Formats: sequence, structure tokens, C-alpha cells
Amino acid sequence: MGQVIGITGGIASGKSTVSSYIREELGYIIIDADIAARVVAEPGEKAFNQIVEAFGQEIIGADGSINRPRLGAIIFHNEEKRLLLNSIVHPAVRAWMNEQKELAFLRGENTVFMDIPLLFESNLTHMVDKTILVYVDPDIQLGRLMNRNQLDEKEAKARISSQMPLTQKKELADVVIDNNGDISETKRQVKAALHNMGIL
Repeated sequence: MGQVIGITGGIASGKSTVSSYIREELGYIIIDADIAARVVAEPGEKAFNQIVEAFGQEIIGADGSINRPRLGAIIFHNEEKRLLLNSIVHPAVRAWMNEQKELAFLRGENTVFMDIPLLFESNLTHMVDKTILVYVDPDIQLGRLMNRNQLDEKEAKARISSQMPLTQKKELADVVIDNNGDISETKRQVKAALHNMGIL
């Protein structure tokens, strides 16, 4: 059986950049939790039917798929509804990701990466053998998020504070990639980390 490496980070910490590098330049399989969440909620999928049953026909858009902004508006201010949605989506996401992992190992892959934004918050470390955290200092994270999403400081801080602080995640991760510098320095660290883990 191959090994599974979890990649995580915080909003605007550079996790997607690291995942893209591992996939596109180093050639490894990345199983992405965000993609999984979209796939399992497509029309015809079991989770799609459960979501519509729980939230009503009004969340279906003109194209027959779930209208995400409309669903978002329902769950954003309602903790109970948000937990209900998570109780439908999260098990489906985990099942899809595990299925993709098994398929990758059947094709002969030795190492598979799982990109899971809320790896620690959702207690999903049991799904992976080792964890890599993409870390940035709080002030850099704030600046990058404001620039990337055109947010003011208050909005950006609210989004960051909705997640577990990166300093806390740092304590939990097996490997920390410091993404405060430029992309070439980040890539160098990723390569060194994978080399140390016996992957590269």
C-alpha cells in the first residue's frame, strides 16, 4: 500500500500554489477536497439529493444544479443549517477522496497527496500518513488575502479568524513549508521536504 500525504494551510497561505507545483512540476497525484465537494454535490449524486431534500427546491438554479450563493446565504448566518450541510457533504467528500486514492494506488502510484484545507479543524488526519503545512506569517497572510480578494482589512481578518490560526496548525503538522518568501524558495523547501520523506 502506498502512502498518503496531506497538504493543508490557511486562506491565502499558498497551499494551492504548493499543490499545483507538486502536481504539475513534480508529477504527483493530488486529490483535492474542494473539487470533491463540487463533484459530490452535482445533480444525480446522492449528496445532491440529500441537500435538496434538506434545504428545499429553491436552492436549485436554472441549470438544475445547486445555486451555491443561495445555499451559502442560508447557511452563512445559521449554525444549525451549516452543520446539517456539513453532515451531508463531508462523509461524501471523504468517500470520494478515498475512492480516488484507491484508484491511484491500483494504477501503481506509490505516493498520493490530499489537499484538505480543514485537515486539522475537521480531524481528518486519520486519512493521511503525514501532514505538510504551508505557513505564512499573519501580517503577510492578511496582506495577500486583501490583495487577492480585494477585501478591506476588517473583512479579511474575519475570514482568517474563521479558521484555526496557522501558528496553531504549525504545532500539529509533520512538515512546515515557510511560504513567506518567493516562489522559488517555496519550491526549494517542498523538494527538500519530499526528499527527506523518501518520496523524491
